[in-house]
Amino acid sequence: MRDPRLVAAPSTDAPTASVTFEYLAWATVWLLTGTTIGLIASIKLHWPEFLPFAWLSFGRVRPAHTNLVLFGWSSLVLVGVSLYVVSRTSRAPLWSPRLTRIALWLWNLALFGGLVTLLTGVNRGPQEYREWVWPLAVILAAAVVMAGYVAYRTVAARTLPEVYVSNWYILGGFCYLPILYVTSYLPFYQTGLGNTVVQGYYMHNAMGMWFTQLALGVSYYAIPLLLGRPVYSYALGVLGFWTNLLFYPLIGAHHFIFSPTAWWLQSTAILFSVGMMVPVWAGTGNLLLTFKGSSGAVRRSYALPFFVTGLIGYGLSSTQGTIEAFRSANIYWHFTNFTVGHSHATMYGFIAFIAWGAVYGLVPRLTGREPNPLAVGVHFWLALVGVLTYVISISVAGVLQGFAWVSGQSFIASVIAAEPMWLWRTIGGLLMVGSHVVFAVNVWAMRPQRVVAPAPSPDVVRIPA
Repeated sequence: MRDPRLVAAPSTDAPTASVTFEYLAWATVWLLTGTTIGLIASIKLHWPEFLPFAWLSFGRVRPAHTNLVLFGWSSLVLVGVSLYVVSRTSRAPLWSPRLTRIALWLWNLALFGGLVTLLTGVNRGPQEYREWVWPLAVILAAAVVMAGYVAYRTVAARTLPEVYVSNWYILGGFCYLPILYVTSYLPFYQTGLGNTVVQGYYMHNAMGMWFTQLALGVSYYAIPLLLGRPVYSYALGVLGFWTNLLFYPLIGAHHFIFSPTAWWLQSTAILFSVGMMVPVWAGTGNLLLTFKGSSGAVRRSYALPFFVTGLIGYGLSSTQGTIEAFRSANIYWHFTNFTVGHSHATMYGFIAFIAWGAVYGLVPRLTGREPNPLAVGVHFWLALVGVLTYVISISVAGVLQGFAWVSGQSFIASVIAAEPMWLWRTIGGLLMVGSHVVFAVNVWAMRPQRVVAPAPSPDVVRIPA
C-alpha cells in the first residue's frame, strides 16, 4: 500500500540522500549486467552453441557473473544501505559523502576492469571469487577501506552514547573484509594445498563475515522501524554477533572434505559448521520473533515480505550448509550442482531478498518517493518463483550427479542424468532476470527529488525519537 503522507525523513541531508542512492543505482546496474551474463552461462549448459564467441565461453562468463553479483550488486547495495543505517542510528550526517563517492567510483572502476579482463581471458586461474588480477583487487580493497572509514567516523560522531546493534554488524563486516581480502591475495599462499585451504577460508568467510554481517546489520534497523516495535531480544542480537565471529572463520575447509587437506582440519570445519547453528538461529529466530503478532503489517507492506522471505532463506540455507558439511552427506552432494543450488539459496534467497526489503523499506524514507506497489509485487513473485525453480532443479541435478559418481558410473552418465534439470535452471534464471528489470524500474521511481529537506540543527538531532 502507498503512504500518501510519505515525505523524506526530516533529518536526511541532501548529500547523504544523493550518495546513498548512487550506490543503490550502480548496484542495480551491476545486478542487471551480472545476472544477464549468468543467464548466458546457464543457457550454455544445455545449448553449448549459444553465442559461440571466445569472450562469451562458459569458462569466462561464469567468473564474470559471480564477481559482478558478489562485488557489484550484493556488496554495493548493502554498503549503500548500511551507510544510511549508520547515519540514522547515530543521528548524525554521513561523515564524508565526498570520500564515500570516491569509494564508489573506485569500486566501479574495479568492477569494470574485472569484467573486461575476465571476458578477455586475463585472470589468476581457478581461484573462485578471486579471479581478478591483483591491481584490480587493490583498487577494490581501497574502496572498501574508504567506505568502512566513513562508516566508522559516522558512528564515532554519534549523538547517542550507545552503539546500536546494527552498527556492531556493519562495522564488523568492514573490519573483517580487508583481513580476508589481504590473506587471500598473499603470494606465498597461492600454490599447493595452502591455496586450497585459503580458498575455502576466503569464499566461505566472504559470505559469513561480509554479506551476512551487512545484511543482518541492516535488518536489525529496518525491521523494527517498519514494524514500529523494538527488536525481540537485543541480547540475542549480541549473541549472534559474537558467536558468528567465533564459529564462521574456521568452517571453510568443509568445502574440501575427502581432499588431501589435513583430516583434523576437515573435522574442525565440520564441528564449527554445527556450532554455526547458534548465530544462525539466534539471528533468524530473533528477527522472525520480532514479527510475532504483526501479520497485518506484513500484508500491508511491500517491503516486509522480502524480509520474511530473506530470513527464512537465511535459516534454511545455513542449516542446509551444516548438513552438507557432514562426511556422510558430503560424499553425495559436494562438487556437484547441489552446491550451486545451495550457494544461490544463500546469496539470492537470503542476501538479495534482505537487500530488496531494505531498499523498498528505507529508500522512500530517504527520497520521499515510493515505487508502484503492484510493480513491487510483480518483482517479489517473479524473484521467489524464479529462485525456487532454480534451486530445486539444480539441487535435483546435484543429487543425480552424486549418486551416479558414488555408484561408479562414468562422468558422462552423470552429465546425461543432470542435463534435463539444466533447462529448468535456465527457466528459473529467466524469471529472476525478469524480476531484476522490474526492480530497476522501481529504483528509478524512488529516485531523489531535486530538493531534499535540509538537515536539522545538531540540537534537534539529539532529541530522542
